[in-house]
Amino acid sequence: MLSVSGLSGDESPIASLIQEAWKPLVNEISLSRLGSLHGLRYGIAPLPRPRLILSTHMDAIGLMVTGAVDGFLRITEVGGVDARILPGQPVIIHGRVALPGVVVQPPSRLLPEAYKDDPVGIEYLWVDTGLEPADVAEKVRVGDQVSFAQVPIDLAGNAICGHSLDNRASVAAATVCLQGLQQRAHAWDVWAVASVQEEETLGGALTSPFEIRPDLAIVVDVTFAKGPGSSDYGAFPLGKGVSLGIGPNCHPALYKTMKELAEKLEIPIHIDVMPQMSGTDAMGIQIVAEGIPCVVLGIPLRYMHTPVEVVSLKDIERSGRLMAEFIAQLEPDYIEKITWDD
Repeated sequence: MLSVSGLSGDESPIASLIQEAWKPLVNEISLSRLGSLHGLRYGIAPLPRPRLILSTHMDAIGLMVTGAVDGFLRITEVGGVDARILPGQPVIIHGRVALPGVVVQPPSRLLPEAYKDDPVGIEYLWVDTGLEPADVAEKVRVGDQVSFAQVPIDLAGNAICGHSLDNRASVAAATVCLQGLQQRAHAWDVWAVASVQEEETLGGALTSPFEIRPDLAIVVDVTFAKGPGSSDYGAFPLGKGVSLGIGPNCHPALYKTMKELAEKLEIPIHIDVMPQMSGTDAMGIQIVAEGIPCVVLGIPLRYMHTPVEVVSLKDIERSGRLMAEFIAQLEPDYIEKITWDD
C-alpha cells in the first residue's frame, strides 16, 4: 500500500489493492458513488441486525500540477504538505503517462531575499522530469496529480517508514481486524470502509455512513508519536500502544467500553485529548443522518504529512486485535443500553 498512489480525489489505485486484500475476508464488497470501498461481513444475530462501521481512510496527501514553464512543472499541495520537506523528493507525475520526476528549487541567488536563508515556499518549487518542454506539454496537463515515490523502508525496532502511512496504517489495522474475525462469531454486521477524500473534504465520511446507516462507528486513524521536539501533550510513544480519543467527536459510553476492554486485554492505551474536532473521519460520520456514536482509535505516527512517516507494526497489530475483540463482544442490544452521559 506504500508503493501505489491514491491522492484525495483519485483513490482508485489504492482502492483496487485493498479490494483484493478484503475480498476473502468479507461476504460482500462494493464501491460507493464517490469511490469509498465497502466490505460487509455478516453477523449472526437475527435480522434486522445492528450495524457497525469500521472506518479508515485510504486517500493520501500529495501534489498537483498548476502550470509549466520551459518544461518545469509548477505545483501546489493536495491535503496539506509541509513545503520544507519537498526539495529533493522523488515523485511520480500522473499525466497521460506516468512520469518519474524530482522536486527541485532554484539556487538561493535567484530567490527573493526573504527565502535566501529560510525554507522555500511551494510557489518557488518545481518538478523536473528531464523531458524537453514539447514532451512535457504533450504528456502533462494542469490538474494532473503528483504522488510521492519514496520507497518504503523497514526500520529496526519493528517499525516501517514510507509515504501514505496516514492513513494506510489504519487500513492495515482494519485488515488485521477482519482476519481476526474469521475465527470469531459476532452478532453485528460489520462494514469495513476505506473512505475517500478525508484529507480534503470528508467526502467519504459523510456519504458512506449515509448509505450504510450504522448504529455506531469505530474510526481508526493515525495520531502523533513522540519524536525530536515533541511535547508530552498530544504525542504518544511509538510502539507502546494505541491512543483512545476523548472529546466531542467521541461517545463517552464507547470510550468507556473500549478502554475497559483494552485494559482487560493488556493492550497499552494512551488517552488522546480532543477538545475540539478530532481531525479524523469521525468529524463527518458523527453528524450523518440522526447522528452516529463514534469511538476514535489512534496509531502513533512520526513525521505526519511527510514522505517518511514512521509507525510501529506492533501498534497496527494491537489496533486490529482490539477492534476485533470489541466487535466480537458486542451484544445485539448494546446500542440501546448506552447514553451520552454513560
